[in-house]
Parts: sequence; structure tokens; C-alpha cells
Amino acid sequence: MMSFLEALRTNPLLLSAVIAGLASSVVSGIIGAYVVVKRIVFISGSISHSVLSGIGFCLWLERAKGIDWISPLEGALIAGIISALIIGWIHLYYRQREDSVIAALWSIGMAVGVLFISQTPGFNVELTNFLIGNILWVTHTDLYILFGLDISILLCVFCMHKRFLIICFDEEQARLQGIRVNALYLLLLVLIAITIVLLIQVVGIILVMTMLTIPAAIANLFTASLSRVMFIGVILSAAMCFGGTALAYHLDWPGGATIALVAGMAYIATLGCQRRV
Repeated sequence: MMSFLEALRTNPLLLSAVIAGLASSVVSGIIGAYVVVKRIVFISGSISHSVLSGIGFCLWLERAKGIDWISPLEGALIAGIISALIIGWIHLYYRQREDSVIAALWSIGMAVGVLFISQTPGFNVELTNFLIGNILWVTHTDLYILFGLDISILLCVFCMHKRFLIICFDEEQARLQGIRVNALYLLLLVLIAITIVLLIQVVGIILVMTMLTIPAAIANLFTASLSRVMFIGVILSAAMCFGGTALAYHLDWPGGATIALVAGMAYIATLGCQRRV
């Protein structure tokens, strides 16, 4: 551990990676709590895979057309928000076929991304980093974007938490109180989409659901209070990111996959301890 701490002091790339992980942990624990409590992991998974269309499109624009004013990260953000709004609308107005339609959108989003990627010249190292994660690839610009999105999400949650709390546990009561449940639900999905884009920088598209759900799921095993789930989730997510990065440094493993592995093993260990108790 001492060698890792020394490396943080001397290696700016490693320090940026840890900062990115900690920045992502804040929204991971908070938004992940809503995802777990409201049981919308499947919808969140669909959003996380649909962002590939935005990434693929922006990479194609950059490599094939020479248009570089929009980055793949920004493309992922736009695609994620659009997917969240479409999926939310389907959830609200087409409940009987919800699972099938969401699965179809999941597939369409990934298919569009793959099609654009297939037409993109060159070896897509950047795409590989988006898919499986490369926390060491985070730049100073990415950090500024991460902090900006972090602040936006935290401000929104601070202002809307009580209303989100109501729609997570009792939508009918919220409607009786005159709360615009549908609008709040769509806003929550948009926040989830933004969080997913944040986490893609750390663990990649394939593993993003691990960090979005596992810290909050572990916290939910110990408390039923949503506020406590958020607090514990943030602490756990930060510990997993820091511990996973340290382990990846010592073993020379991919950072994103190692963080996800640490999170998954922690969840299994927690379940095992609970069963013994």
C-alpha cells in the first residue's frame, strides 16, 4: 500500500485515475440508491448499453469525416439522455410490453453503435477503453466534465430528494398530493443516464451496472433508510474504486475490471456473512 501511495504522489496519471474514481463514487452511491430501491436495474442496463450509439457515431464523425467538435463522451451523454427519455416514456405509457420494448431499444442502441464503429477507420483503442474501462485514460478535461456533472446531479438531488423519495416508495400517494410523478420519473432516468456516463469513464460500458448497483445493494442489506443507503453507498463505492485501483496497480491488471471484480466479491462476501448470521 505504501508503494501505491508513493506512486500517487509521483504519477499524475494514477492520481487523476483515483480522483476520477472518487468523483464517480459520489453519484454512484446516490443515484444507485434510487435504482436499487425503485427496482429499475433493467431499465438502467438498457440506458447504459444504448450510449454505445452516441460513442460510435462521434468516433465515426471524428475519424471518417474529420469532425472533432463533439467528443465521444459528449456523444455518450446525449445518447444516454435520449435513451432515458424514450425508455421512460415507454415505461409510463406501454407497461404491458415494457420488457420487450426496452430489450429491443437496448439491442438497437448497441447495433447502431456497432454499425458506425464498423465504418470507422483505424484501430479503435479509444472504443476499447469505453467498452471495458481504462481509468488511467482519464484526462484533465474529463475530470472537469466529471466534476461539472457531479455538481449538477448533486444540486438536482438536493432540491428534489423528498419528491424522488415519494415516487420511489408510493407513486399513488404522490399523485394524490398533486406531484407530477411522470415528470419526476423522467428526470430521475435522465440523472441515471448522466451517472452512467460518469461511470463509463471508470469501468466501461460492460461493467457500468456493477458500480451503479452493487454499492447501493450492499448498503440496502443493512438499512431501509434511503438516506443511509446513499451515504453508505458513497463510502463503499469510494472504497471499491480506491482499493480496486490499488490492486490493479500492484498486479498490473486493467483498472476498470479490477474495480468491478472487487465490488462483485464484496457483494458475494456480504451475502455470505448475512446467511451465516
